[in-house]
Amino acid sequence: MHGRFADKVVIITGAASGLGRGTAERLSKEGASLVLVDLQEAELQALAEELSANAPAIAVTADVSKEEQVAAYVKACMDKFGRIDGFFNNAGIEGKQNPTEDFGAEEFRRVVSINLDGVFFGLSHVLKVMREQGSGAIVNTASVGGIRGIGNQSGYAASKHGVVGMTRNSAVEYGQYGVQINAIAPGAIMTAMVEGSLRQIGGDNWEEVGQEFVKNNPMQRFGKTEEVAALVAFLLSGESPFINGTTVPIDGGQSNKY
Repeated sequence: MHGRFADKVVIITGAASGLGRGTAERLSKEGASLVLVDLQEAELQALAEELSANAPAIAVTADVSKEEQVAAYVKACMDKFGRIDGFFNNAGIEGKQNPTEDFGAEEFRRVVSINLDGVFFGLSHVLKVMREQGSGAIVNTASVGGIRGIGNQSGYAASKHGVVGMTRNSAVEYGQYGVQINAIAPGAIMTAMVEGSLRQIGGDNWEEVGQEFVKNNPMQRFGKTEEVAALVAFLLSGESPFINGTTVPIDGGQSNKY
């Protein structure tokens, strides 16, 4: 398998579905050896088997909100491949939609523990390896909800703004070691998570709600997972080594309208 990732080892969290899965498929086609991390064990195993036809891929079931399980997926990668060239620090949830006064402490903690603690634990364990290697590229998944307000998403907004902050902070710390750390800020990309969100609002009419939702987008459509995968692949490929500490919106231009 020849491609930009032929000699690279990449860890992807949230790999069983959505942006994680789309990116795993893209990187595998380009020759990456992959460590696929998710809580959805059956889907994860099936994906690892499917992608192994291209290049080595192993599945590690983990809850990213628990530090010992994050340490375990990093160890599994090192035991199998001995290095980490790329890290797509992507696992996340949206949470239930409610105004702040009704959002609830428990739901807030749940969303933040996965979206923010999970990204922090991933950074802390992977950066140690990359600093010692003197190389590596990391992409954290933020959101347009991490660069502006959307409403009804206290936990999501707090956690994704936090991801942007951690990205900037770590990039400043680790650039000297040859490590680049960036974030992506996807807008409305058609994934199972976005579909679930539209179903929360519109029930069986979720597709009509979706059409209404993207009417205001300059491109008047949802983004595709493969479009996000192409961006992540570029940022992890070694072709963009001087891009560091940046959050790249991928939203059809939507965030420029506010």
